[in-house]
Amino acid sequence: MFPFTAVLGQDELKNCLMLCAVDPEISGVLALGDRGTAKTTTIRALGHLLSAHGVEMPVAELPLGAAEDRVVGSLDVDRALRGEMVFSPGILAQAHGGILYIDEVNLLDDFLVDLLLDVSASGVNRVERDGLSHVHPARFVLVGSGNPEEGELRPQLQDRFGLATEVRTIRDLRLRREIVQRRLEHDADPARFAALHQDREARLAERILRARERLRHVEVPERVLDRVVDVCVESGAVGHRADLVLARTARALAAMAGRDAATETDVAQAAAPALQHRTPARPGESATVQAARVKLTAARVLGLRAA
Repeated sequence: MFPFTAVLGQDELKNCLMLCAVDPEISGVLALGDRGTAKTTTIRALGHLLSAHGVEMPVAELPLGAAEDRVVGSLDVDRALRGEMVFSPGILAQAHGGILYIDEVNLLDDFLVDLLLDVSASGVNRVERDGLSHVHPARFVLVGSGNPEEGELRPQLQDRFGLATEVRTIRDLRLRREIVQRRLEHDADPARFAALHQDREARLAERILRARERLRHVEVPERVLDRVVDVCVESGAVGHRADLVLARTARALAAMAGRDAATETDVAQAAAPALQHRTPARPGESATVQAARVKLTAARVLGLRAA
């Protein structure tokens, strides 16, 4: 498994994933952009990092074209032949307590989109088929990736992702060369490459673990909550989920920083990933420009200098 800390050039995606690891109630990450930019590698690497350090966060992948039985679960055929009515878990059960990862999420079949909307809203999966009735919890961090040029994502599903980030091909020549070098070194000797990054992996895992513990004690002061609402209103964010996600993300940032209260700076840092996919795009506006506009709006509302 390629180490999470060895992934270069995708800091925004990595930060969003780590924040969801600190507070799974942020609800997930939408990463849209160029193909071949290590989106899948990064997501799998985080799950491996956490699991290797005591946080059970499995990564269950939902492939395009998956049959409904495989997703929701079904009757165990072998045991049914012996007269037993036993539920055979599907992908949603495997994802419980972890990450449900969907590559090319914008190409997902409509019936699976409807299913995900229902399960993500309720936190449970209900199966009624073949004479079998079964209900099980299905709470997970929803992570989707894809290339927006290949299809649009339904707005209802897009809103279910707590955070969003654009992933683009790296243009910096030195960084791009280092990305290739690291991949070659990993493929040549995965064990040696993992050992080289073992200490960094352990330090990051410890930081995330401490933040998860601290999170329950982190406050969002009233003045900061007021600024959260101000930023959402001034940005034109659609729906009230925006306010909640922005507040949760600011709190997770404070926990990662080892603080007991979120600040206006945390709100400013959280604004773009929490709101950019919830604000109407202007004609001809790219995702990059849209995110920059949200950052500027947040900085203005908060009285801070734009990053």
